[in-house]
Amino acid sequence: MRKVKELKSWIGYYDAIDTAAEEVKLAFEYCKEGISTEEEVDEAYAHAIRLIEEVELKNMLRSEEDHFGAVLKVNAGAGGTESQDWASMLVRMYQRWADKQGYQVTITNWQDGDEAGIKTVTMQVEGNLAYGFLKSENGVHRLVRVSPYNAQGKRMTSFASVFVVPLVDDSIEIEINAAGISWDTFRSGGAGGQNVNKVETGVRLHYKYKDPETGEDKEIVIENTESRTQYDNRENAMRLLRSQLYEMELQRRRAAEAKVEAGKKKIEWGSQIRSYVFDDRRVKDHRTNYQTSNVNAVMDGDIDDFIKAYLMEFAGEEA
Repeated sequence: MRKVKELKSWIGYYDAIDTAAEEVKLAFEYCKEGISTEEEVDEAYAHAIRLIEEVELKNMLRSEEDHFGAVLKVNAGAGGTESQDWASMLVRMYQRWADKQGYQVTITNWQDGDEAGIKTVTMQVEGNLAYGFLKSENGVHRLVRVSPYNAQGKRMTSFASVFVVPLVDDSIEIEINAAGISWDTFRSGGAGGQNVNKVETGVRLHYKYKDPETGEDKEIVIENTESRTQYDNRENAMRLLRSQLYEMELQRRRAAEAKVEAGKKKIEWGSQIRSYVFDDRRVKDHRTNYQTSNVNAVMDGDIDDFIKAYLMEFAGEEA
């Protein structure tokens, strides 16, 4: 079914570009006859170019997992209220970006900060190519600004980490050892501490396993508070576990390929990837060196150029 949808989407892209090319041709003919203006020709041409660039970008996402939805988790770093506020700003940025893409966003876990912001938030972003785009956001995001939470008005540096994995569905087979699973339950509340449940509908999934490479005992912990029923929260926690295990397997495969192809440039997940310097009005990606001075637009979800620069730099190495 996913393959059929993918083929239909490519047919749609072709039809859209074909129509745009015809509109450019007609606009040019009308301009020669004095019916339309040069500005209208330029607009038609620019529209066609935008469509072509969109298709070129999507063509970089060839891996199976690129077409999945995404599970995106934001964690505040050390630094108390300032870092927790920064983490909440990133959550808003990704929500705005997803809205612009027409993706559906579901918050599955939300933990408020001590005074402001958030400690951690997990969201599901559902839509074609969501993971393919958002995988570029994996890593540590650095904020430099004059902190509103500092009485001396000092310039402070804060960090938040972003972790993105593919949102897998039932069509993907993931081996899970049932004996390694245990559950805790707790009372859950919505964003901002609203609607606190009187019953324990929130769930915490513990999954213990042995690392296939080192043999060490490890544990994955997943919290889910999305639904009002414990059953639904358990179902979604299991889905998130499958997504995380799938991503771990992908990383193992990538590591094995990287050893064979030693000439490839490595991407260090979890390293500082981007700096947001508010005073200097500068956002810079340290992996691609792409930067912009439009800080407000970026924080309002305008991150497509960062994603495109990342894919142009690294998409071929991940294929």
